Amino acid sequence: MSQRHSLVGTGLYRIPRAAQLVGADVRSVRRWLKGYSRRTASGTSVTLPLWLLQYADDEEIGGDYVLGFKDLMELRMVTQLIRQGVSLQAVRATIEVAREDLGPYPLQSKRFLTDGKRIFMEVLGASAQDRRLLDVRRRQYVFDRIVRPALKDQIDFDGNGQPLRWFPLPRKRLIVIDPTRQFGHPIIERTGVPTITVQQSYMAEKGALDFVSRLWRATPQEVMAAVEFEQRVAA
Repeated sequence: MSQRHSLVGTGLYRIPRAAQLVGADVRSVRRWLKGYSRRTASGTSVTLPLWLLQYADDEEIGGDYVLGFKDLMELRMVTQLIRQGVSLQAVRATIEVAREDLGPYPLQSKRFLTDGKRIFMEVLGASAQDRRLLDVRRRQYVFDRIVRPALKDQIDFDGNGQPLRWFPLPRKRLIVIDPTRQFGHPIIERTGVPTITVQQSYMAEKGALDFVSRLWRATPQEVMAAVEFEQRVAA
């Protein structure tokens, strides 16, 4: 049954922006989240979405494939797995197996990030496409290589191990993605001003750092962090 979800505190991202934030190809993200079909010799093969989006049953935006913060955090880990050479088949299997213990968004949970090696290695061991990773040491190395950056990015978790907010600049907590503020879009943590607004001002003012800092009541360091963040995700 369709319903109307509250958009407060849950995050709101269209696919192009979500892909930017996690560093993924937009076309790939659409395929991962919408599913796709292809013709084969025996008919049509249908591939389902990797998971059901938070707003999938919303009567107003459910058909627009809008992501919530939970979707964004799941997409972030899928992107890292794919980037490290894990096949989409293995990613799908990992989600399905981990979901049994960790709920509908398993890859974002702190439990998966800290003790998910067993699930991850079992799935890779069963995947014909990932034979090159069958060595136990190699599989463990791949998992660690994916997880270390995920933890280094500074995610704050709640008592149940679910993400509360994401600080996407390593070693800095100037920029935050928090579903309870500005619908989850990146902001300067101290002031709440969207990073895209600061970056656009900086460009419009031709790099007048002092003026932009005064305009948005931000420090020069915060302004440059916002500018560099937007430049990075747009690259």
